Amino acid sequence: MAEHPHAALVRKGFEAFSRGDMDALRGMIASDATHHVPGDHPLSGDFKGVDAIIEMYERLGMETDGTMDSELIGICVDGRGHVVAMNRFTAERKGRRLDDTGCIIFRIVGDKVTDLDECVEDIDKNNAFWA
Repeated sequence: MAEHPHAALVRKGFEAFSRGDMDALRGMIASDATHHVPGDHPLSGDFKGVDAIIEMYERLGMETDGTMDSELIGICVDGRGHVVAMNRFTAERKGRRLDDTGCIIFRIVGDKVTDLDECVEDIDKNNAFWA
C-alpha cells in the first residue's frame, strides 16, 4: 500500500530539514503558514510566514552549531489534512544536551503545509536548554 500523500510530504520535510535544505522546505510550506513553538524561551512563539519559519530553522542550526537532529519516529494521518509526526530531537548548546521526544501537528491544504504546532515531552527541559 502506498504512503498517504500527506505523510509523504511530512516525511520529505523531515528529510529536507535533516539535510539543512531550506529551499526544499520553502517549497513545501505555504507563504502564510505559521509554526507554533511551545515554551518560554527565545526560540518559542509563533513564527508567521514562510520567511520567518525558515529563519527560525536556520537559527536552530546556528544556536546548536549544527548538532541538532530531528529523527522521525512515526507519522499518523487522518486523511483530512492533519498529520501528526512524532520525533526525537537531540542537540547540544552551551555545554548542555537536549534529548527529548515530541510531536508536530501539521495542517496541510492542497500540497502545502499551512500550520505546524509543536508539542514536547518535557517543556521545562526545553525551556532550560534554549534559555
